[in-house]
Amino acid sequence: MSHQPTQSDETQLDEGASPLNLPADPSRRRWVATTCALGGVAGVATAVPYALSLSPSARAEAAGAPVEVDIAALEPGKQMTAEWRGQPIFIVRRTDAEVADLAKHNSELADPLSKNTEYTPFAWAQNVWRSRKKEIFICVGICTHLGCVPTPRFKTGAQENLPSDWPGGWLCPCHGSTYDMAARVYSNKPAPANLPIPPYAFSPDGKRVIIGLEEYPANKA
Repeated sequence: MSHQPTQSDETQLDEGASPLNLPADPSRRRWVATTCALGGVAGVATAVPYALSLSPSARAEAAGAPVEVDIAALEPGKQMTAEWRGQPIFIVRRTDAEVADLAKHNSELADPLSKNTEYTPFAWAQNVWRSRKKEIFICVGICTHLGCVPTPRFKTGAQENLPSDWPGGWLCPCHGSTYDMAARVYSNKPAPANLPIPPYAFSPDGKRVIIGLEEYPANKA
């Protein structure tokens, strides 16, 4: 089934199913994320546009069915947020510069090669890109500390609540954990691990991605 998420300056949504062993109850995390966002920095509550009402088909998707997302219009440097199994899924088309910068700050990260398989269970994601395609990055948008939804902060350089040499990434508004453009957490932050990587696969033409499956269905190709 095709899903049409909304694209913002730095955010969007989608859903699917597969044995990803995330550490806590997704429905609980959703409430934690909403509460934290509302109490966090200004503007965070509008960063992730959750659907407030779901059609029967959308409810089936939320229960775990794979969800297909059209990413053809996703521009470099922008993020879409989809929903899968009640969780926000961040989909980012990274710029060439963002991809090139990923290896430059490995020494500042807690797990630069994503060796923690609880959050990165796929061998193809255990590297600096954490993705099947270097330019397209997909992760579960739930902070590994207490379940808040991190805010995209893709602008580089000095800015509020971030270091002067900030390379772009995500900031968790609740307790200040920061993640780079591969959602790898920085050292000495409250979050214990990188943002989780869900199962997903691209269509043969690369214009669509299905969340919740590791292989694109032959009958959809």
